[in-house]
Amino acid sequence: MKYIPLTLSVALLICGCQNTIFQTDRNSVQNSNQSNTLSTSINADEIASPNEINQALLADGTVEVIHPVADIEFTVSDNINVSDDLWQHIREKLSFEIPQNKRVIAQRNWYARHPSYLDRVAKRAEPFMYYIVQELEANDMPVEMTLLPIVESAFDPFAYSHGRASGMWQFVPGTGTRFGMKQNWWYDGRRDVIASTQGAIKYLKYLHKYFDGDWLLALAAYNSGEGRVRRAVKNNARKQKPTDFWSLDLPRETRAYVPKLLALADIIKHPEDFDLKLYELENKSVISKVDIGSQLDLAKAAQLADLSLAELQRLNPGFNRWATDPDGPHYLVIPNNKKELFQEKLAKLSKKDRLAWQRYQIKGGDSLSTIAKKFSTSTDLIKQVNNIKGSQIREGKHLLIPVAAKSLDNYIFSQQQRLTKTQNKTQSGTKNIHKVKRGDTLWDISRTYNVSTRSIAKWNGMAPRDTIKPGQELVIWQKSSSNIKLVNAIYQPNEQAIIRNITYKVRRGDSFARIADKFNVSIRDIERWNGLNRKKHLQPGQMLKLSVDVTNNI
Repeated sequence: MKYIPLTLSVALLICGCQNTIFQTDRNSVQNSNQSNTLSTSINADEIASPNEINQALLADGTVEVIHPVADIEFTVSDNINVSDDLWQHIREKLSFEIPQNKRVIAQRNWYARHPSYLDRVAKRAEPFMYYIVQELEANDMPVEMTLLPIVESAFDPFAYSHGRASGMWQFVPGTGTRFGMKQNWWYDGRRDVIASTQGAIKYLKYLHKYFDGDWLLALAAYNSGEGRVRRAVKNNARKQKPTDFWSLDLPRETRAYVPKLLALADIIKHPEDFDLKLYELENKSVISKVDIGSQLDLAKAAQLADLSLAELQRLNPGFNRWATDPDGPHYLVIPNNKKELFQEKLAKLSKKDRLAWQRYQIKGGDSLSTIAKKFSTSTDLIKQVNNIKGSQIREGKHLLIPVAAKSLDNYIFSQQQRLTKTQNKTQSGTKNIHKVKRGDTLWDISRTYNVSTRSIAKWNGMAPRDTIKPGQELVIWQKSSSNIKLVNAIYQPNEQAIIRNITYKVRRGDSFARIADKFNVSIRDIERWNGLNRKKHLQPGQMLKLSVDVTNNI
């Protein structure tokens, strides 16, 4: 992930060895724990920019990682006092060697000087931390991996990034599918703490084996992909350079990524060295995975478990809608102190009472998809409930529609409510609603409104590479309406246009969007002229045919 750079003050001191750096830095943390200024000792010939020293954690993490919902604190244990602290158990199992170099020290200083951040992350992790530790140990994995969700998402299962990653462990869709995380309209296993933890363990074990037992390389690959790390290793080997993580030429965010985890491990191992007291966590199971058998409205499930709907959704963030997926998984995460009550009440609940129902008379112009959208359900479920084989329906007939037991705005952590909250955030400028038309792309829309694709994605809770569909409504904020006229003018035919066919050689870092912008043409034209698809990456050295209006490119 890419991190927001803090305003940093870097004290540059020349030091003789890493041990001296380590001691000086620990003392500086203890003596100035109230300061938010980063002061670290580094060699004068190794001076790096503040960005490189600390791809910083701002309150909740990163520029790339977005936290769309507020925290909800609730108790998952009946015990007020923690008699056996989980951090102590983790502390005893830590095994990684932690080098005291400037990259680790810079990250450790930030964490040490922001104890409120560590407390907030620990409170988010409280229901899940023991489960993750147990699963890691059962798979003979280093306990340090328990800290990876802090680096990835600040332990927020609802977190997502503009790179299409989602969940506590930040899986992109393809990798999520590859490691067993189901994703559909009803459910996203990348946010399900159980499914994503199992997937993360499988992925990390695969990477560990791929890099011949080197955990630091495996972690780097978890961040930026095994292909990129493997190429960096091969490049160093070809140049007869060391091939350990610290010697590789990797992206800046990856160079900071591994030090973050090591810095956290160092703090947890020696909190007293930094005058820190970690938020205590029970060293025992506090949640259970409860089999529910079939689809269940989340509002009804919350009532059965004596939880608020928000609390139940916080424990079960994988469910996108108002109910669990009709095709499974058929389980819910329930606090142990509510488990018995939940199971007793669930056993007494009849099958027809698991969901609310509405009888609907089909009107002229209706289709299964429009009816499903009207009632916030899926066409497959309507077809299943009404025993419909194809897609034909008849006006005047009735359908039985499963609907939410409560008003949809009560399901505050559902995908639609998260999107609504994101789109309703006030930004600077004038708010526009753009209804997506067939053939629209984010790039085309961004040119029309003179805004970036990244901004459109941010305003609409999506990634710049996500697909958009006809009829979808996008919120777009403009600073000045005059900008539209300027951009539209670019697309007006130029009576004096001089069109030349040129051949362009793709350079490193080029993309369809960058080339289109450079030559004032559309991505669709580049695709058409060259028989290409924008989903395929361009390769350096590749030759493209372009028809360019040279009067617009002087």
